[in-house]
Amino acid sequence: MATPEPTYEPGLTGLLVVDPYNDFLSEGGQLYERARSTLEGLDVVAHMRQVLAAARSAGVQVFVTPHHRWRESDPYGHWKTMPPVQAAAARGRTFADGTWGGGFHPDFAPRPGEIVAQEHWLSSGFANTDLDLQLTKHGLRKVVLIGMRANTCIESTVRFAAELGYEVTVVKDAIGSFGFPELEASLRFTMPAYASAIVPAEDVVAKLGHP
Repeated sequence: MATPEPTYEPGLTGLLVVDPYNDFLSEGGQLYERARSTLEGLDVVAHMRQVLAAARSAGVQVFVTPHHRWRESDPYGHWKTMPPVQAAAARGRTFADGTWGGGFHPDFAPRPGEIVAQEHWLSSGFANTDLDLQLTKHGLRKVVLIGMRANTCIESTVRFAAELGYEVTVVKDAIGSFGFPELEASLRFTMPAYASAIVPAEDVVAKLGHP
């Protein structure tokens, strides 16, 4: 049986803007050079802007789902285990709190009424945060994802959202990664098992304009 194409009713849908930090998305950011090929090759920031503008115009609730910002007070030194991606972020002081790199790209700064979820320590926007609670309290059952990074935070958030029963859409040209092999592996092999739709920005924008 064919799966119906997702729809994005404002009363059921939330837009998740994942890790929109200057360190990722702005030239001069700590991780920008590693992501440059996908960000520029797919015009990711422009597509993120388009989806965000369409969601706001349609009345879709916007959620920023931020990665943990590095802080001097972080308890990493007392932890007994830490996965490699988290250890690398700790060593690099990635998204350092109070710095330009740890601030949101100005095009994705939340507006009044938009929700900034609790920071996720590792990759999933849901694990050990209030994101599911916030979505539930708003009565939302569908999520659309844009942002960074495809094979870590986007992929983990997609999986967790599906586990929780959300219908998931990934905007494939509004996400970036550290090179096309990472991005293509996620889009080809992992996300199709969990996302109901993996579509370009123009498709989501068109549907948001005609819910």
